[in-house]
Amino acid sequence: MFSILYGIASALSWGVADFAGGLASRRLSLYLVVFYGYIVGLLALFIAVALYPEVLPEPKSIIFAGLAGLLGAGSLLVLFYSMTFGQMSVAAPVSALFAAVLPIMVGIFTQGMPASLHFVGFGFALLAVVLISLGDSEQALHPESIANLSLPVLAGLGFGGSFIAMHYAINGSHSVISLMISSYTIGTLTTFFFVKIRRETFSIQRNSLGIVLAHVFFNVGGNFFYLQALKTGRFDISSALGSLYPGATVMLAWIILKERIYLRQCIGIVSALIAIMLFTM
Repeated sequence: MFSILYGIASALSWGVADFAGGLASRRLSLYLVVFYGYIVGLLALFIAVALYPEVLPEPKSIIFAGLAGLLGAGSLLVLFYSMTFGQMSVAAPVSALFAAVLPIMVGIFTQGMPASLHFVGFGFALLAVVLISLGDSEQALHPESIANLSLPVLAGLGFGGSFIAMHYAINGSHSVISLMISSYTIGTLTTFFFVKIRRETFSIQRNSLGIVLAHVFFNVGGNFFYLQALKTGRFDISSALGSLYPGATVMLAWIILKERIYLRQCIGIVSALIAIMLFTM
């Protein structure tokens, strides 16, 4: 039961982080938002591990955590890059779908078939991910958009690979913060080199600091809760629950920005709730 709660908490935290990141990107480059998200998060994690010392993880766990950071940061940059080519309407749902499917497949293969109700829950969770991310965009269903999926698929597979790598990192380890430091270190280096290659300025406006810090806080929280979910439950269920984060983003946009929630997004939110109920049975 705790793994379900941690999985839901990771989705809520990541959803808030995405919402805050979206607001920050209105004032800063998307790539800078990602970079600051990693480097400020890394500093916060160093403070946390100083206050709450942990046993150093095994080298294998550190390597897998670093791989998760590389895949996660690289996939996020690929996703944003794909959006610059006008694929925004299709990039988000496609990448989210593949990010959810890959860990589910690996979880079933390595941990065996889940209970029948849990298996049905996967179907509702995947449906929720797509419908919530898709919104009311008709362009996403256009044949030309569907034909140009290479970058969003690559990003989704990378996100899924990041989930899998973190699963192997946390396996048998209790050093959650230390593993996050390894992941964030590689993520920081990856995004730093990308920003340098693009010759972006690293300056940040004072009125952007609060929203960037909110993005950092909830992103770190999402990763922490996801690792806790992995420690206490099945990998595939934890990943499926974590992948429901777009629901929180959509709800915040509706409540705070007064953005419209479309019918298919409402269906997606209901599907997410059904999936959660099935996972608890």
